Amino acid sequence: MKVDKKTAKVAGLLYVIIILGSILGGISTELYMQSHLVETAADTANTIFVPDGLYRTGFSIYLLVYLSDLATAVVLYVLLKPVDKNLALLAAFFRFAEATILGINMLNHFNAFLLLQGNAYLGVFQPDQLQAMASMFLKVHRSGYLISQVFFGFHCFFLGYLLFKSGYFPKALGILLIAASFGYLTESFAYFLLPNYEAVETIISWVSAVPAFLAELSLTYWLLFKGTDIEKRYNLVPVSI
Repeated sequence: MKVDKKTAKVAGLLYVIIILGSILGGISTELYMQSHLVETAADTANTIFVPDGLYRTGFSIYLLVYLSDLATAVVLYVLLKPVDKNLALLAAFFRFAEATILGINMLNHFNAFLLLQGNAYLGVFQPDQLQAMASMFLKVHRSGYLISQVFFGFHCFFLGYLLFKSGYFPKALGILLIAASFGYLTESFAYFLLPNYEAVETIISWVSAVPAFLAELSLTYWLLFKGTDIEKRYNLVPVSI
């Protein structure tokens, strides 16, 4: 694989898969959970129950997203190896760790799904007990997600630094990614360190989401469109792995 316009476009396409897949997977799985986790009889009467197939589809989409994440780590390593091979490898390692944790962590989400299916072997539990256990698995899943975000935060920091120093990526992209990394790390550590996290969750979520959204969207756009003439713009010499 070489550092050229095709490499940049592959990275951009992978980012599109990750972004769209995360949205579709999130909508599918969350719709199912919201439709099956009800607290009162009134809620039950007013809730449209989502079929199991939608959840399974969303779950499978998430798995494809994590596979794309692994591929993205490799492609970004190739793109940034000319800047600093060791830091590019470190950035790839952090993204590998993030994707691995996310994949394993989906077991918690799937356990919640199994509890809400109402299979015969769960008949020894009352419906409210099943919902309580499902809610617990979803909370554990949330914790696992924020653990993975620590690794992704460090990935974004080193990725941003490499982009900034590269000379063949806009420095603004590097700055946005470094800002996003601090947002990710702030949200994750606040969740685990603050006993009253719920009181500040909305503010911290915005602090994390805004720079992350701008960074990921800008990088995706540049890789797909502006980065297609990467060799011409920066006289970059193709480099093999």
